[in-house]
Amino acid sequence: MRRFLFILKEFVTYVVLTAVVVILTLGFYLLASPMQPAPEIRWGVNFSEKHARLLGLDWKAAYTALLDDMGVRRVKILTHWDTLEPERGRFDFSSLDFQVAEAERRFAELIIVVGMKTGRWPECHLPGWATGLSKEEQQAEVLELLDAVVRRYRGTTALWAWQVENEPFFPFGECPWYDEDFLAREVRLVEALDPAHSIVITDTGEWSLWVKAAMAGDIVGTTLYRRVWFSPLERYVTFPIPAGYYGRKAELIRTFFGNEVLNAELQAEPWGPSLLYDLPLSEQPETMSAERFAEVVSYARRTGLSEFYFWGAEWWYWLREKHNDSSMWQAAKDLFSNPQ
Repeated sequence: MRRFLFILKEFVTYVVLTAVVVILTLGFYLLASPMQPAPEIRWGVNFSEKHARLLGLDWKAAYTALLDDMGVRRVKILTHWDTLEPERGRFDFSSLDFQVAEAERRFAELIIVVGMKTGRWPECHLPGWATGLSKEEQQAEVLELLDAVVRRYRGTTALWAWQVENEPFFPFGECPWYDEDFLAREVRLVEALDPAHSIVITDTGEWSLWVKAAMAGDIVGTTLYRRVWFSPLERYVTFPIPAGYYGRKAELIRTFFGNEVLNAELQAEPWGPSLLYDLPLSEQPETMSAERFAEVVSYARRTGLSEFYFWGAEWWYWLREKHNDSSMWQAAKDLFSNPQ
């Protein structure tokens, strides 16, 4: 009897381990098997007026060059709280007014990012006057910010969608707090103020299955980075992730939640051990160059996704204007001229 129980235990253990291996194998296949490129791919860019200024650029010239010389017609505008409300209760919409008006003139489509955490370091862009407030007071002020921005721009013909916060489920950046319940309040407010436009919720492409993002908004926006400085190893690494990983996850999200998935942040600038402003020019090609850009574009096509927003357009212009290097600008311009 004891011998029989031992054999039975060994058999059950073998079956369970085999089942686990089969499930993991099938799971990897579903998430990483190759995808066919989308029949039509739409390319856009992210743009931050604040980031362009920190690069020492004439941000208006950079923005209009993207629209006119580059021919960009899809822009994700990163708004920043400290720029929009430099003093408590006093909003300055001049820079955002300019960006929206120029997009309207060219029949471009905009995703406007709103909230406390909207991208670009330090991610959460609190104005100085808000840093000493309590969490509850800060949240009340953020809702006032959303109310003011949505009311002002909900009627623009250029608006395609709102993005509420940036990667709100991923604790990256210098932020005073993360609060999923508050994100739900923000989404409800934007929906109530502007039911005509969809809401994008973004999440990390590599470290998430996007379930929370799908449940929180209408459209899931993912990030996609290929080669970065990996601090835990103190070295540059290329993520060993098959392109199909993104497309298969997108299929699961569409199947179970009904959300479309777009790429809201496609790497097209360096990611080094320091911020871009401090990264030596000689080291920047380690993670991004015209050649690496071509590799990223080829990889993006193989994900099966159909809409991408490059992260780094301000840097392309910086290279051209400040360092007489048009290689990135020309590589991107060629793509926008021949998107398929």
